[in-house]
Amino acid sequence: MRVAWAALPAAVRIAAVYAAARLVTVGFILLAAQLAPAHTQLGSGAPLVDFALAWDAQWYWLVAYQGYPSELPLTDAGHVAENAWAFMPVYAYLSQAVATALGATWGVGGFIVSIVSGYLACLALHALLRERQSDREAMWAVTFFAAGPLAGLFHAGYAETLFLLLLFLALRGVLRRRWGRLYLLIPLMGFTRPGILAFALLLGLYGIRRWLRRREDPLPAREIVHIVALGALATAVGFAWQAIAAAVTGDPGAYLDTELAWRRSWVGTEHFLPTQGWFQGAEVWFGVWGLPTWLAPVAVVLLVVAGAALLIVPRAVRRIGPELRLWSASYLVYLLLVFFPQSSIFRLLVPLSPLWGAVAAVRVRGVRIAVLGLCLLGQWWWIWNMYGQGSAFWQIP
Repeated sequence: MRVAWAALPAAVRIAAVYAAARLVTVGFILLAAQLAPAHTQLGSGAPLVDFALAWDAQWYWLVAYQGYPSELPLTDAGHVAENAWAFMPVYAYLSQAVATALGATWGVGGFIVSIVSGYLACLALHALLRERQSDREAMWAVTFFAAGPLAGLFHAGYAETLFLLLLFLALRGVLRRRWGRLYLLIPLMGFTRPGILAFALLLGLYGIRRWLRRREDPLPAREIVHIVALGALATAVGFAWQAIAAAVTGDPGAYLDTELAWRRSWVGTEHFLPTQGWFQGAEVWFGVWGLPTWLAPVAVVLLVVAGAALLIVPRAVRRIGPELRLWSASYLVYLLLVFFPQSSIFRLLVPLSPLWGAVAAVRVRGVRIAVLGLCLLGQWWWIWNMYGQGSAFWQIP
């Protein structure tokens, strides 16, 4: 059976793994719906379609049907309220296009885009990891990804799976030095969900590394031009949405004020400073947990040190190659600079999924099965807390 399985095309094996993982996720969702109390966000016994339309999916639906407001909504206190400018357009309009073609509702279109993008992302992740790892390791990494703690996103009306598909294709372009495709992928990523500035940082770090190693690994002028041009493009796309929001609303701070509207309910801040969110968030959470708040900054620093060590020290992480390690570092730096840590942090870590290749590379008997078991337990915990019990401030996906 092992020989027959290995002889199958990778797309068939990945389809089998993906289908099995999706059945497990559906089982978890239905179980959570049956056990959910009536007062939760979805209520008791909610159908699967409600899962696809819950939480931020409502904003993408709103974008598809109403577009973006030309006048920013304000709270009673005169602050910018939560609004659609925080959500990028590609996923919303693509889902609507699929729904229109099928004569269905936006929720059906969103689910189809998410579930299909998820399978294609699995294919892309396998191809990406096969550049440096064995087929067996890549298949295990895809299994962890498809059945991981955040696998519920494959069924939700969120832009994550579409972004991951584009990201894996772009990262493979970097590994294979196929720069042409990135001129299309970068704008698509940038208008699917936030995070393209992390890719700009990756290109900068990659270019520096190639320059320092140009004697062992020649760096032709043509590649220098591509790396610099793509880095500039990613940077421009990263700030383009702010410019578009400003032009439509007439408010130069429209996008930033919109993003701060979600943070304001936590700490009341009106201004953005890089890394400030993590220190503010740490103080909030330490207070919630009953810990001394003076320890919060220390915890943030230790977290940064631990993240850096994780990307440098383990041999299994080094096996995935410098490009994927640089991406992971770039994305973590991006989160450190702009994010306010709350329950969405689990979802926002999904772009680090290439690191599943490092987990799959651990050659200790029984570790992969144990990791798969932990993935399924984590998946149930996330679905149950964020959807089955989603009613508290720490239960927002």
